[in-house]
Amino acid sequence: MVRTLISTARRLALKIASYGVMHLVVAILVAFAITRDWRLALAVGVVEPFFQTIAYSIHDRVWHRIERRRMLSGLEEASEAFTARLEIMDPYEQTRAHGHHGHSHALPRSFKQVALKTVTYGVMHFVVAVAVAFALTRDWKISLAIGIIEPLVQTVFFTAHDRIWTRIEARKAARASALTA
Repeated sequence: MVRTLISTARRLALKIASYGVMHLVVAILVAFAITRDWRLALAVGVVEPFFQTIAYSIHDRVWHRIERRRMLSGLEEASEAFTARLEIMDPYEQTRAHGHHGHSHALPRSFKQVALKTVTYGVMHFVVAVAVAFALTRDWKISLAIGIIEPLVQTVFFTAHDRIWTRIEARKAARASALTA
């Protein structure tokens, strides 16, 4: 139990840290491209990702809960999960009941869900980017330019980052289930 908690905390910390580094580099480069001032670009690039990383971790946890709730279908899902964990339902029965090999409790990752998660991230990012840029520059034109361009670039990188982490977690889960099988 303790190992699982430590492992989960470590993976979450690595995910957030990798996102923070990616965000820092992109924010500095975009802010410099807009302002042509390294001092301002570094200020925006350091302060804005700090607040975005906090907002991202909250956004990611909220979406994880949303995806998890969508997956659950009441009592039937709970009883299937319970019987699968106790190995009461053998692989043949799982295949017969579900039409595929075994029963997966993986989170659904449909295009619609990925798109909606990405859009909500983009809106959140825009608001934080404009607020931070304005606090540092006191110039609405520069703030809006940074607030529009930087989140668009970051949203592309966020989507790639999220997909990479989903694949990493899926590979780890597959390895763990292969070891227990």
